[in-house]
Amino acid sequence: MTSRAETLSKLAEVFRAHGYEGASLARIGRATGLGKGSLYNLFPGGKAEMATCVLAEIDGWFETNLYAPLRAAERPGEAVAAMFDAVDAYFRSGRRVCLVGVVALGSERDRFGEAVRSYFARWVAALADALQRSGRDAAGSTALAEEIVVQIQGAIVLSRALDQPAVFSRAMTALRARAAAD
Repeated sequence: MTSRAETLSKLAEVFRAHGYEGASLARIGRATGLGKGSLYNLFPGGKAEMATCVLAEIDGWFETNLYAPLRAAERPGEAVAAMFDAVDAYFRSGRRVCLVGVVALGSERDRFGEAVRSYFARWVAALADALQRSGRDAAGSTALAEEIVVQIQGAIVLSRALDQPAVFSRAMTALRARAAAD
């Protein structure tokens, strides 16, 4: 039998491709290879529980690979550079949409609002903290952190819309330079 953990990455891709509303149980079943009974056995709360678990999995990845390293780094400038590397890898150089962004824009935003708010707020806060520890003032650090997260999200959308991953790569290069500038 397939475990919940093994199913989460497949579920995430269904939600990325079709959004919450478009992720029917039939689509989920095809993607996971599981029937409705098996899906409900793994996720008794149905599709809402599936989405909650996927968002928690994404949150855990970002906490481990971005937020915690940004907060704890003895060399915050290096942590910021590592954040860009992790973001580039996670979003597959602009070839993968941000599922949290998809949820934030969809009709399910209110249902998963706290998870969405927390994801973006913690990213901005951790990045702003690292930027401030790098020598920037508090207000400037927060403004730059917001600008970076906004532009990463926008670059994902534009890159996907144009089917040109180079758009994402160019944005990441410019943001790296902006973050590294004193």
